Amino acid sequence: MKYNCDLISDLLPLYKDDICSEATKKIVEEHLGECPSCRKMFADMSDVTIDEKIAREKDEVISSQARFFKRKSALAGSIIALIFAVPILVCLIVNLATGAGLTWFFIVLAAILVAASLIVVPLMVPENKMFTTMASFTGSVLLLLGIICIYTRGNWFLVAASSTLFGLTMLFAPFIACRRPVKAYVKNHKGLAVMGAYTVTFALMMFSIGMFVGMKDFFPMAFAISMPLVGMCWAFFAIIRYLRSNACVKTGLCIASAGALSGVLAILASSAEASMSATGVVYSSGVSVPPVLIVGVGLLIAGIGFLVGMSKEGKKNENK
Repeated sequence: MKYNCDLISDLLPLYKDDICSEATKKIVEEHLGECPSCRKMFADMSDVTIDEKIAREKDEVISSQARFFKRKSALAGSIIALIFAVPILVCLIVNLATGAGLTWFFIVLAAILVAASLIVVPLMVPENKMFTTMASFTGSVLLLLGIICIYTRGNWFLVAASSTLFGLTMLFAPFIACRRPVKAYVKNHKGLAVMGAYTVTFALMMFSIGMFVGMKDFFPMAFAISMPLVGMCWAFFAIIRYLRSNACVKTGLCIASAGALSGVLAILASSAEASMSATGVVYSSGVSVPPVLIVGVGLLIAGIGFLVGMSKEGKKNENK
């Protein structure tokens, strides 16, 4: 044999993956025709069952480690849950021993559930940890507010719950939309889903406040102020997310839409001002910059951006 087997064994991986030169390929093939041991080595390398066995063993190791950490996580969660159970039991005994009945005990229980939702739940839940944690935290906070409202015999639960829900949605919705299982449903419409959640919870909060205040003039005033701003947010989102254009055009259109909606806000402000005598809220509808001027500036910037984009496209076509 013209070539040493050690040299050929070093070249076999390159030959198998077809990433060697033609001269090297010819040398390897010539040697394989003469050397049975190298032929067997090459056959073993080409055997896909070995690759499958290695992949299966890798999956088994990963699965075993995952089960190990899940058991450890569940054990840690159980220990922390038992620690949380100690003050609950103490409060229950004290509450009954003082003859107060089960009154403020439920407040303590709900407060501990709030802490447990952020500490115990992530350790105990095997899948969808973020979604389950945020959902349990939101539910426990609303439960705490409900128990306090019942204990104090108040009628403010809807206002507090809707406001809390809106605030938590503002914080957590962008993260939840990118995690399972919500991600599978919204797919490529995460931004739209988040904006929808913001709008729905905001409207629920405004409705709850209006029902709590009980003033017939609240809704015209509140929606005259808030709805144009909500519309502005939707306009910004639609322009930035769905408009296929350069940043200059998007910036100009956002400025123009802000000017147009500020004009709408000034028109609707009459209803807010008419409600001042009933609500005592001081609202000024004065606009320091005319909306028409803002719209004009925005359209000018958008026009400049459009021309710049057309110029760049023309240069690209010339280069092609």
